[in-house]
Amino acid sequence: MFKRLLVQLLCVGMLNLGSPLVVHAGLIGTLEAVETDARAQDLATVNAALARDEVRQQFVALGVDPAAVESRLAALTDAEVRMLAGQVADAPAGASALAVIGAVFLVLLILEAVGVIDIFKKFP
Repeated sequence: MFKRLLVQLLCVGMLNLGSPLVVHAGLIGTLEAVETDARAQDLATVNAALARDEVRQQFVALGVDPAAVESRLAALTDAEVRMLAGQVADAPAGASALAVIGAVFLVLLILEAVGVIDIFKKFP
């Protein structure tokens, strides 16, 4: 009885080996691929500026958790990330920390005004 069941299972398994696998794939447009790459470069620029010790110390001094900044940065749209990366790239060498903090503060204000976050309502 066991041998008969085993033979039947092996026969079904061998028949399934010959059937083609179905794969569903879609085309990725050139514009979408370029935008994804541009977002990754912009995020790398902003993350490099935010990783500096002076910037992190200023966030702590302002009462903003650096981990919260990273999560909010991930929630930004492509246009907002591009704007922030442009401001980081255009900032003067000596004032880049303040410019980044100002740009992040500006983005936080925009997100607060739109209603995406509630960071400023926690303060009296």
